[in-house]
Amino acid sequence: MLYPRQEYYIMPQEAELTAEKLGEWLRRHQRDCERMQYLKDLYEGRHPIQLQPKKEPWKPDNRIICNHAKYIVDRFNGFFLGIPVKTMHPDEAVSAELEEIQKYNDQDDNNAELSKYCSIYGSGFELLYTDEDARIRITYLSPLECFLIYDDSVARKPLYGVRYYKNTDGETVGSVFTASEVIPFSDKDGLHFGTPEPHYFGGVPLIEYIENEERQGAFEQVESAITGYEKAISEKANDVDYFADAYLLMLGVKVDKDDLHFMHSNRIIHVGELDAEELNAVRVQFLQRPSADTTQENLLNRLEDQIYTQSMVANISDEDFGGSSGTALAYKLQPMRDLAAGKARKFSSGMNRRWQLVASSPASRMPADAWKAITYRFTENLPKNLLEEVQAAAQMAGITSRETQLSVISAVDDPQTELQKIEAENGTIPEDSYKAERSAGTEVTADAE
Repeated sequence: MLYPRQEYYIMPQEAELTAEKLGEWLRRHQRDCERMQYLKDLYEGRHPIQLQPKKEPWKPDNRIICNHAKYIVDRFNGFFLGIPVKTMHPDEAVSAELEEIQKYNDQDDNNAELSKYCSIYGSGFELLYTDEDARIRITYLSPLECFLIYDDSVARKPLYGVRYYKNTDGETVGSVFTASEVIPFSDKDGLHFGTPEPHYFGGVPLIEYIENEERQGAFEQVESAITGYEKAISEKANDVDYFADAYLLMLGVKVDKDDLHFMHSNRIIHVGELDAEELNAVRVQFLQRPSADTTQENLLNRLEDQIYTQSMVANISDEDFGGSSGTALAYKLQPMRDLAAGKARKFSSGMNRRWQLVASSPASRMPADAWKAITYRFTENLPKNLLEEVQAAAQMAGITSRETQLSVISAVDDPQTELQKIEAENGTIPEDSYKAERSAGTEVTADAE
């Protein structure tokens, strides 16, 4: 089922967002929601095959759901953010503030849900606000309930953010976010705006994250292959039912209803004494449809290969996957790594916007330009062979620095800190001094006394 893909919502910078114009944007967003709702249904297991007209009661009518959409989204996001992204800053005070804000907002979970929205719909949203304790809050939002309006410049800067929903009375209510205010609106007695309130962020506090520039979900390209696979496997199940309920042909034998019931219950067919001529005329056999098992299996295999090849997400459940050599495994995972690298760049762009807005708030204790020095580390979530990693690190001795050696080992989260621990154990750094300075949050060097 094809829907037009979502485009940017664009307005001239000098144009005013009136109630009439807002109404037009809301109607356009509702049309876009038809596509996103369809993708949501695919992910949650409500597939088109379930909506097809029912067959006659005497015909097998299997409707098998093989939720490749959910597998692709969950598998890819487990690979992409199964290990949470690390947010780092060279300034210890800024780094501590980043850690504080992320813990307060349970940001690892927010990032994971936001990434999942992007993979389902092609985009997701994040809202920043200040709570009753004057602390910065960050939450994720579905693109089914909000959208951004950008200016018409090449930079595509956000002009307005819109979030809306239906209340218990069936009225559409929501908020428009500008660079300085939050303006409530309602369609009760006609669409109109309420009284604006300041939000104290240095820009529109609604941020859009995108999966890719086309805003396509992770399984959107293979939607037709997924529905085709479900149709093929359901028909295969129907054929199995047909064979199990094959009709019995009894030619030349006269039986009444009681005899038929006895045969059905006891699975016995008895033909009484007949002369040779009558016996030659008797035939008892099952009527069977021609088997298309090989054709069906070939189609299912082809569709399954198409799903994973075009979505670029590895089929980890493949029985040949675990037995692959290191080089073969790397080739199999390369498309998913390329996909994750592209998504990391888009996700980093959204996070830069997040921290830029956070730094602009009076509730933040970091300088306004601190976000520029923030770096992110995305780690692929793959099974690790610790023995091979340690052996590789040992062979690097004398060729690379000790810090580079330790960085090869996945069990070492922070090579620099690990080096300091080693030096403390070897007596280069007094252990008590090391522990005291680490607990105080200061950096320990090899020259510490």
